[in-house]
Amino acid sequence: MKWLKRILIALFSLALLGVGAIVAAYFYVLPDLPDVSTLKNVQLQTPLRIYSSDGKLISQFGEKRRIPLKLEEVPKPLLQAFLATEDARFYEHSGIDPVGVVRAAVVMLTTGEKKQGASTITMQVARNFFLTRDKTIIRKIKEIFISYHIEQLLTKDEILELYVNRIYLGQRAYGVGAAAQVYFGKNVQDLSLSEMGMIAGLPKAPSSLNPITSPARALARRNVVLMRMHEVGYINQAEYQAALAEPIIAKYHGAELDLYAPYISEMARDYMVQKYGEEAAYTNGYNVYTTISSDVQLLAQKALRNNVYAYDERHGYRGPAAVIWTGEKPENTQIQAELAKIVPVQELMPAAVLAIEAQQATVLTANGETQTIKWDGLKWARKFINDKRQGSVPKSAKDILNVGERIWVRNNGQYLQLSQVPEVESATVSLDPSNGAIKSLVGGYSFSQSQYNRVTQAKRQLGSNIKPFIYAAALEKGFTLATLINNAPINKPDISQGTAWRPKNSPDIYGGPTRLRVGLAQSINVMSVRAMRHIGLDAAVAELVKFGFNPNDLPHNESLALGSPSVTPLQVAAAFNVFANGGFLVEPFYIERIEDAYGNVIEQANPTLACKSSGMTGGIANDITTAPANMQIPSVGAQSPAQCFGQTGRYAPQIISEQVAFLITESLKSVIWGGGDWSKGTGWQGTAWRAAKLIKRHDIAGKTGTTNESRDTWFSGFNPTLTSTFWVGFDDHGRQLGRTAWNANGEPDQITGTESGAKTAGPGWNEFMNNVLKGTPEATAIPPEGIVSVRIDLASGKLTRKTDYTSAFEYFVSGTEPKEYISESQDINNLFNDAPVDDLFQ
Repeated sequence: MKWLKRILIALFSLALLGVGAIVAAYFYVLPDLPDVSTLKNVQLQTPLRIYSSDGKLISQFGEKRRIPLKLEEVPKPLLQAFLATEDARFYEHSGIDPVGVVRAAVVMLTTGEKKQGASTITMQVARNFFLTRDKTIIRKIKEIFISYHIEQLLTKDEILELYVNRIYLGQRAYGVGAAAQVYFGKNVQDLSLSEMGMIAGLPKAPSSLNPITSPARALARRNVVLMRMHEVGYINQAEYQAALAEPIIAKYHGAELDLYAPYISEMARDYMVQKYGEEAAYTNGYNVYTTISSDVQLLAQKALRNNVYAYDERHGYRGPAAVIWTGEKPENTQIQAELAKIVPVQELMPAAVLAIEAQQATVLTANGETQTIKWDGLKWARKFINDKRQGSVPKSAKDILNVGERIWVRNNGQYLQLSQVPEVESATVSLDPSNGAIKSLVGGYSFSQSQYNRVTQAKRQLGSNIKPFIYAAALEKGFTLATLINNAPINKPDISQGTAWRPKNSPDIYGGPTRLRVGLAQSINVMSVRAMRHIGLDAAVAELVKFGFNPNDLPHNESLALGSPSVTPLQVAAAFNVFANGGFLVEPFYIERIEDAYGNVIEQANPTLACKSSGMTGGIANDITTAPANMQIPSVGAQSPAQCFGQTGRYAPQIISEQVAFLITESLKSVIWGGGDWSKGTGWQGTAWRAAKLIKRHDIAGKTGTTNESRDTWFSGFNPTLTSTFWVGFDDHGRQLGRTAWNANGEPDQITGTESGAKTAGPGWNEFMNNVLKGTPEATAIPPEGIVSVRIDLASGKLTRKTDYTSAFEYFVSGTEPKEYISESQDINNLFNDAPVDDLFQ
């Protein structure tokens, strides 16, 4: 009994000592223990995501890949895989598992090795959120006490949810959602049992056990996880054997983007960094929803690239990208290895020429495929001499290619085609006329080659795209679409620039007195200059400033009338939007809303809206809805809340009248459709007649633009639902777009001659608008209140009683229509015999 008493006393003393040691340890580390209550509102480091307006993922930014999930969103077998492997008694212990500790100690004492860990899932959460991975006694003591506190604060399910979202699983993937995407390119709900086992095996050593860096070790670890699931009873024998037999097919998957639109995503990323700081922007899990429509964006990207390829190819083939071999041909595997080093550029893929026959070539691509380029894919390739000259027309493949050359090829949708990386650049942007929302934006041919966003950063000379704004000022000064302006050489030069500046038409042809509508539709230079002289240079500058152009970009001389200012494509599109929406200057915007990681909206766009008074009727059909009858319409430019198109925003200032916007729009339709009667020999074309041939709808309006020596080309236009601008040029301002000669191997409707807005930028706009408007109803133009229509004589612009091809109905602002009828015997050619050369005729 004495010995038994002594043993009990000793055990009791040791127990007291143990408790004392634990208490002492607790109070020793207490000052360093974190506040675990922060786990209640923990902010997981989640990347910044950029979306289109229709919810398509455009881009993702951040060092850590993470897809936060609710516990119920994680498949039960995956949770069971983690529990079986990491902590089978998770739902039974209080943060520290005594059974696990004893088992690990016994194994270590009997083998001398630490083969089993004693860390529970709760302890791993404590370590991941609050501690380092240093293997010290103090850190382990802290881990135990933090785990105990966590168990007091959170439920088991809350702890497990934190664990599956926080745990590092290799390859920058944090949490099971990201791991499923990184290794298998799947949503976590779509994983197989075998794939779940692989992911559950990663926490032990995520860098060395993952299937990308160590597939054999990953397979072995997966089998251990499956074995534990079978032992615990989570899966049966058949499921176990089936999962064991499944091979692991894993590779690195980047962020699964639904829409590649790098220029707009970079704009959104830059905004977030500027607004919230770099660390918060990249880690707080913000979701940015842009105004971009995925369908419109894809069509814009396709149209821009097709147009760039067309320009580049009609100017000739610049030769191979490199020569891989001469003489004896290497093995295909060696050639393929060389090609694999080359990064594709957009649709362009590297290929090597293996053989040449009469009018075709055999090539090897980087994926090891042998393909044939037939004559249709080769015959375009005249030799490029310079931007203005091309070589002779090729007659055989040997005139173009040599065996051993590395070339670029692309599939044009019909066949494989020889291609080359374009040197020319382009940009396009489209806007919603009602509120300025950017629906598509492409800042260049290839973001991988140049991150320079030409839509917002490139200031290029505007050329004849400026003329609608000059004529809008003229209409505000009482001019009409029937006003006659002398289309004759200007003899009185502008000397404000220090030299005698005498503008000329392009081509250098003059037709005498011409109606304003025709002058704008045919982009007649001298008429634009004469119109600006009549309204005054200061008034013209003021008009352009009203349309949103920076006064510092506007030269104070007569070259202004022909487009000498340098502006960005976004500024141009915003200005043309005024004509499309009835006269309102809406502000372009590209972020619709920003949400935090929990889906709460923290920023919402407050756009300027093109709103009309409920008492106003007319306008362009389907353009702007009428305000509610009880709405008080504020004065122009007021910032009161507005309700238009079912959305709330601010009123946009109305900078020109609805009537002037309507008249300019009608004139810009003539740019596309022309006028006159072709059967009577009086028909005439506008500069954008190619758009009419392709699009075949009468609710489109637009304007070409070309600068001196064709360094910049533009096409800007709209219909009631969309405004779009295309620009084409070289980044080198000194390089001309040049000209092309007829290619006997080309199509009958090929583009030749000097490059211009109609030929160079116009085809891109035509393709884009044709595709984006396809299937939508054509809007009918309804004149707004204050517009009248009268029949005029087409030669004089006066009233006429004739109803034949010499006359037509024309629109006027009420009160400005002509009052005088032309005499039946009057000869228009005699009306101006005694008039000064520079006169304007009305």
